[in-house]
Amino acid sequence: MKQTSVPPDIQKRVKKLHDLIKYHDKLYYDQAKPEITDFEYDRLYRELKDLEAEYPSLKTKDSPTQKVGESASKNFKSVAHRVPMLSLDNTYSLEELKEFDERVQKGLGGEKYQYVCELKIDGVSIELIYEKGQLSHAVTRGDGEKGDDVLENVKNIPSLPMKLKGSNVPDRVEIRGEVFFTAKDFEAINKEREEADLPLFANPRNTAAGTLKTIDPTESAKKPLHILLYYVFSPEKLPFDTQDESLEWLKKMGFPEDKHYRLCKNIEQVHDYCGEYEKKRGQICFDCDGVVLKINDFKQREKLGTTSKIPRWAIAFKFAAQKAETTLKAITLQVGRTGAITPVAELEPVQLEGTTVSRATLHNEDEIARKDLRVGDRVIVEKGGMVIPKVLQSLPEKRKGNEKVFKMPTTCPACGSKLEREEGEAAWRCENAACEAQVERRIEHFCGRDALDIRWAGPAVVRQLLDEKLIRDYADLYELKQSDVADLERKAEKSAQNLIGQIEESRKRTLGRLLFGLGIRHVGVHIAEIIASRYKDLWSASEAAEEELTATDGIGPIVAHSIAAFFANPANVKILKKLEKGGVNFKRLKEEEPSGEQPFAGKTFVFTGELKGYSRSEAEGIAKKLGAKASGSVSKLTSYVVAGEAAGSKLKKAKELGVEVLTEDKFNSMIKKFK
Repeated sequence: MKQTSVPPDIQKRVKKLHDLIKYHDKLYYDQAKPEITDFEYDRLYRELKDLEAEYPSLKTKDSPTQKVGESASKNFKSVAHRVPMLSLDNTYSLEELKEFDERVQKGLGGEKYQYVCELKIDGVSIELIYEKGQLSHAVTRGDGEKGDDVLENVKNIPSLPMKLKGSNVPDRVEIRGEVFFTAKDFEAINKEREEADLPLFANPRNTAAGTLKTIDPTESAKKPLHILLYYVFSPEKLPFDTQDESLEWLKKMGFPEDKHYRLCKNIEQVHDYCGEYEKKRGQICFDCDGVVLKINDFKQREKLGTTSKIPRWAIAFKFAAQKAETTLKAITLQVGRTGAITPVAELEPVQLEGTTVSRATLHNEDEIARKDLRVGDRVIVEKGGMVIPKVLQSLPEKRKGNEKVFKMPTTCPACGSKLEREEGEAAWRCENAACEAQVERRIEHFCGRDALDIRWAGPAVVRQLLDEKLIRDYADLYELKQSDVADLERKAEKSAQNLIGQIEESRKRTLGRLLFGLGIRHVGVHIAEIIASRYKDLWSASEAAEEELTATDGIGPIVAHSIAAFFANPANVKILKKLEKGGVNFKRLKEEEPSGEQPFAGKTFVFTGELKGYSRSEAEGIAKKLGAKASGSVSKLTSYVVAGEAAGSKLKKAKELGVEVLTEDKFNSMIKKFK
């Protein structure tokens, strides 16, 4: 049949879809920072696919529908997939699942067949290669033909066997699956980042992708990755002919067990499985965004075959993102450790992703105004990354006239002190250092993982210790006895012993950890490390004038003023003396001194823009291990500025000052021989 000519508006729309999809592919695969939901992406992709089907001349080799995955990274060795890693066709419709089943039925010519249904993990695809039973490669999907070997990072996954169990293992076997974070671990990671004044990760999938592409394996080891495998193939004959048998074989070989898969005899049972898990996906420990159904018998898979991009024997049924409508009952205020006041939405409890959501942060006064949120409004809420509740929007059309516009109070909700808002800042603050709410948050921060790491002193324990007047500040922790803690309500002897044991261990922490734990405004982990690298002990740092601090690369006038003001406060000095009396380490430890080969000694690096291979903090860590200083600002003393994508004012200033600018590739070539 002769194709009709393509209307100009269709040609224009297809080009627009090409650009949009390629843009979002780059954000998703290369940068792990998607701007749209999977549903919105799939809608664009489906529109392009339908237009190409209607106008075949528009289907070109460079079309997004003809490509798979991300581009290879220059930071890792590229490895070809013996069998291409194809993507899956997907649908949000049970009716389309039925149409898929009809195609399978036709393709198999009336043969009986079964499906295996598995939960679709929203993680990062990986191919593991075992040679003579030993793990030799771990390759990302890449472009489907080849990917990056991230073996050293994958080795950090505790549940992954480095060697296959049993005696009858093949000489070579390739196993595919997903790497992911559990919801609980992801929440803990974000809690730590929040305590460290770092921006929160958007969702578990992006964080897993970034962790696998970490240059330094010791950094990836700090994040608790998990893995689940679902596809096995080998040049040799393996002792199974079906998908369900292969999953049982994986279990025997020592891999984590998939407890959710199910053998389904027909499409009706598949529908039941999809409906069941869409309702209870919030009860699953990992991000689950759908169901994958596969023909169980491998010979039938061969008969059905594949297209250039997708197998004809499998399809993914994807769950729609869950949102819920509820009522914004009130806006309360939360006082942080630095006195920052954060508005919190108090919601009519609503079920979302298997949990009850009743609160969500609103960030600041400006955010409330931007979304036009009023007390009494009907609002739409969802869980960001299926973990963090957030208020998406209000529904003005449902207002009854009695809703109230939020006005920021002028006094602190905890102590009644006057609130202040500095020019250029979004947050209002309580400047009363003795404010009880701030004291509580400061103690929690002091006990955080990146600070003194007293994990048994969680928020509930800190609250009890304050209520019982056993402590008034974090220095008082070092005067606690086991008998004091054991008398607390519901505190068992073993728990008390653990808490006191961790307090004892915390006396040995590094100077950098202590400086961060003090809760000095604007002093995050990085600034604390800079101070610790310059001064031999805490008292030396406390005596530094603002001018001296400002002369240190990485410390600007605002941070310097904050540090100097903290140490000039007699109340803070009193607490520091109590800490010293309690045996807390005040000296720079040997592990904080530069060690090993120091090719960058005396050099100062500034990293700016989006780096492909690692986070900015990871890149700074590499430079520091090689003797360099890592700064957050550009000056005449800066040796190099490493500029990633979308570099802004720092790159501009470097050019103005004549500072040498390095691309990420150039930086990698500089450090390669020292890794």
